[in-house]
Amino acid sequence: MRLAEFSGAIALLCLAGTLAAECAAQPAPSPQAQKQSALALEQAGRIPEAEAAWRALLNAQPNDWDAYAHLGLLAARQQNFREAVALDRKALSLHPDMPTLRINLGLAQFKAGDLHGAIQTFTPVLRSTPPSSPMALRLTALIGLAHYGVGEYAASVPYLKKAAAGDPGNLELRMTLAHSCLWSRQYQCVLDTYHEILALNAESAEADMLAGEAYDELSNSAGALEEFQAAVKADPKQPNVHFGYGYLLWKALKFSDAEEEFKAELANNPQNPLALAYLGDTEMHLGQKDAAMPYLEQAARIQPAIPVSHLDLGILYQGEGRKQDALRELKAAEKLDPGDALVHWHLGRYYQSVGQKQEARTEFEKTRTLQNRKNDSLREKMHQMDAGQGGQSAGIPAK
Repeated sequence: MRLAEFSGAIALLCLAGTLAAECAAQPAPSPQAQKQSALALEQAGRIPEAEAAWRALLNAQPNDWDAYAHLGLLAARQQNFREAVALDRKALSLHPDMPTLRINLGLAQFKAGDLHGAIQTFTPVLRSTPPSSPMALRLTALIGLAHYGVGEYAASVPYLKKAAAGDPGNLELRMTLAHSCLWSRQYQCVLDTYHEILALNAESAEADMLAGEAYDELSNSAGALEEFQAAVKADPKQPNVHFGYGYLLWKALKFSDAEEEFKAELANNPQNPLALAYLGDTEMHLGQKDAAMPYLEQAARIQPAIPVSHLDLGILYQGEGRKQDALRELKAAEKLDPGDALVHWHLGRYYQSVGQKQEARTEFEKTRTLQNRKNDSLREKMHQMDAGQGGQSAGIPAK
């Protein structure tokens, strides 16, 4: 290295040493300055830099609850709700008397799907919140929705009623309330809420269906049919609207009309298992046995837990001389609904036809102590649909 280059290198090293000494001499930013910097980044929407700034503050101040709280907010904004829950819990452990922290935790739990946890978090906060405040109304609605979400319908009703009263224009909240009332068997509550819904939306097929189910439970067949007629008119594409109307007609023994509705439901959803099953049964009542079988077989494949599909298939197979198939289907119907006398009567006839006299006597004896199964209410049928599909029918959560 030439002398000039060597001298320059020495100069740079000296400058670097000087700068390092000067930096070492400068004091580190105060925690308050670090907070202000992190807040500025957060408010500017620079989330990665804000997170880094809050974590840098935690390196210097490991018990700074404010840093954990802000990191929780940032995680929630990025939809990382489980991470937000953990951060909010840590902040609360350091500052347990901060109500806003509990609200943030509850919201993160709610959005993460931990609805039981959200209920436990929100409930004590609601007790200490002024009843007339907007926050009280919001907490009331969230607690009601959380109870609804976990299937605690009776518990959700008082919260949802109060929340709906405080938010007169909220249609969705009233619809959820009507569902909760129906599933907790508070049928007058359904009808009262239905009238509130009509004031906001006079053409709500879903609301008409709920009112129809409530009337059916109250043994008001005419009212139930009228509501489902209105629902079909309001929205013929509403899921299960034709099935519900058809099922009510089927219960009223109006099989030709029921056939039309079940076919209309299948035009909307060809895989609707209950529409398939009851269309098959309807065809049998109308003497169309050849037409019935494919509907019943398809229903049994899609949702094996519908008793009428197996009973009807057992009857049809027996009529065709398919003995083993008939026995399999009749035994399946018996397993699903052991209290139905009609199933045991057909099993008795089957055993009689194959010469098993003792088994036949046993089955016929059972029919003396049992009654033919009473038709399910439409509400129960909708629940059966949910249970079989593992989803929701017309907005009703599976129970």
